[in-house]
Amino acid sequence: MNFRKESIFVNAVRSFLSCFAAILGILIGVCVFFIGLMFITGPTVIPPKQCDILVAADANGKRDLLPATAPVVLKIDIKGIIGQGDLTVDNIQNLLWDSREGILQHGRVKAIFLNINSPGGVASDADGIYRALMAYKEKYQVPIYAFVENLCASGGMYIACAADKIYASETSIIGSVGVILGPNFNVSGLLDRYGVKALSITEGKDKDMLSPYRPWVPGEDASIRAITADLYETFVSIVAAARPQLDKTKLINEYGAQIYSTKKAQEYGYIDVADTTYYTAMTDLVKAAGLKDPNFYQVFQLQIPHSFIAALTETKLSLLQGKITHEFQIGPYINSELSGKFLYLYQP
Repeated sequence: MNFRKESIFVNAVRSFLSCFAAILGILIGVCVFFIGLMFITGPTVIPPKQCDILVAADANGKRDLLPATAPVVLKIDIKGIIGQGDLTVDNIQNLLWDSREGILQHGRVKAIFLNINSPGGVASDADGIYRALMAYKEKYQVPIYAFVENLCASGGMYIACAADKIYASETSIIGSVGVILGPNFNVSGLLDRYGVKALSITEGKDKDMLSPYRPWVPGEDASIRAITADLYETFVSIVAAARPQLDKTKLINEYGAQIYSTKKAQEYGYIDVADTTYYTAMTDLVKAAGLKDPNFYQVFQLQIPHSFIAALTETKLSLLQGKITHEFQIGPYINSELSGKFLYLYQP
């Protein structure tokens, strides 16, 4: 009887392929499981979870966890594009509801600290967040202070108007009270040049208003301009009411949608205190809240929870849906997600 020896190389290759096949099989099994879970149960597999609670720095830079009897300053970050990610009216409203439940129930929240760094965003979300904060302040009688650490423009300024006082760091930028829709492009001349025709079947006058595939007709944008004017009037009225030291006539005719340094912003009345710090703003807020012991309070920040499994069950992972998303970025902020929306947005 003859035995043949297998080479070490062949044996190593066989072992590698066996391990690779086993790992691949496990990965396929996991994917099939989650895909099946999505089809069977839909997007409600993971029930909504309350916000996660983080301990933030107080006026002395401390983050010690205090007893449950300590009053609370609720810190809310207004960072990034309003209307995207966690910065939507629904998320902020849920955050405010959570601030009255669990370990924060029985009125522990005595003040709200807005930490702002935003160029603005979707007009409806900025307005909704502003009104949610105003309703909370009126219902629970808590002061709201805002601190700008970098940028408070357009929709960010809109939300800041919910604050009783606005503070800003030395290098912050403030302003841009205005509305924008677009840019809208017209490629009809380019299509004509290459003999490309486009046909839209519509009913209703101006149903295809501002279609990029045909020459625009004067006056077809009248309703859009009217909405833009209404949104601008709302914005100006809210700023003028919240910032009485800011001259409304000058805001419309002189300042417009310009941006300003903190010193100029304070001079014109956009903010109350320029060239200051987070700690100064927090100290003043604690005083305004009338806490018995100004050194005994907790700063909590509520954070929207994110779960990988929840993302799978809500079918948000593009690969599992068999599609790849392409976005056309117009400038540093406007992308396809914001296209076609009325914006309170500073767009440099």
